[in-house]
Amino acid sequence: MDQEILHTEKILADRKIFFMDLKENQRGRVVKITEDVSGNRDTIMVPAEILGDFIAALTDIKETADQ
Repeated sequence: MDQEILHTEKILADRKIFFMDLKENQRGRVVKITEDVSGNRDTIMVPAEILGDFIAALTDIKETADQ
């Protein structure tokens, strides 16, 4: 499955590095979020069509965390 990277972001947080890659393949676009902690990686894939809902949920969580 050939994927083209359209955009990449990187966030450094203590010993963790987060990579967010917008990719596209024959099935559509997806955001791949990878957490790297001392070489150990975990990844989730978020379909681009629900990215707005995903960001809204994170915004709600942030607002609660900031209280």
